Amino acid sequence: MAKQIEGVYEKVYECAKKEFLSKGFKDASLRTIAQEAGTSTGSIYTRFHSKEGLFYSIVSPVVEELKNWFLSIQESFHKKDADYQKKNMLEYNGIHAEEFVAYIYKHYDVFKLLLECSEGTEFSDFVDQLVNIEMEYTVKYMEVTGDNALRSGNISSEFLHIVNSAYFSGIFEIVRHNMEKEAGMLYAKQLREFYYAGFAKIYNWQK
Repeated sequence: MAKQIEGVYEKVYECAKKEFLSKGFKDASLRTIAQEAGTSTGSIYTRFHSKEGLFYSIVSPVVEELKNWFLSIQESFHKKDADYQKKNMLEYNGIHAEEFVAYIYKHYDVFKLLLECSEGTEFSDFVDQLVNIEMEYTVKYMEVTGDNALRSGNISSEFLHIVNSAYFSGIFEIVRHNMEKEAGMLYAKQLREFYYAGFAKIYNWQK
């Protein structure tokens, strides 16, 4: 019986992804998902409670894993002394940016759901959550290294937010444009080099 249930819900996940990707969260039908998966809507409600609960069960593990990873690398770098941060910011960001993109491709269908099909769910601001983390640690970096660009008024927090938002939105274009991994990794590298030239100027990164 346990194996049968496991098989049923693997099919539910597969069919739910297909339905959500095809119609978006709002227009997706639990009835259609149930029919395609060979089960009942009642069974889905019992397991997931709602359509949003089903969507949550698909995307939440990926979101939480990515956010936890992102926070951990930010915090690890923040614990380094000021001199280390100044000298290694570019290299450190470059290495982990590649890991970030590789993770997107590992869970490509989930990111497709997050970016194109999550309107009406708690995940519709997923990119903003990442930007907010980046903003928090950007300010910490500037405080630790003595960068006074914000305090002096040379740049504003609104400017930093817009620039960081643009960068993350640009990275996720690999999903919106359905790029194959090889092309997407190259695009992300080129985008990173383009933005990092500006970031290096703003944050006084050392090459």
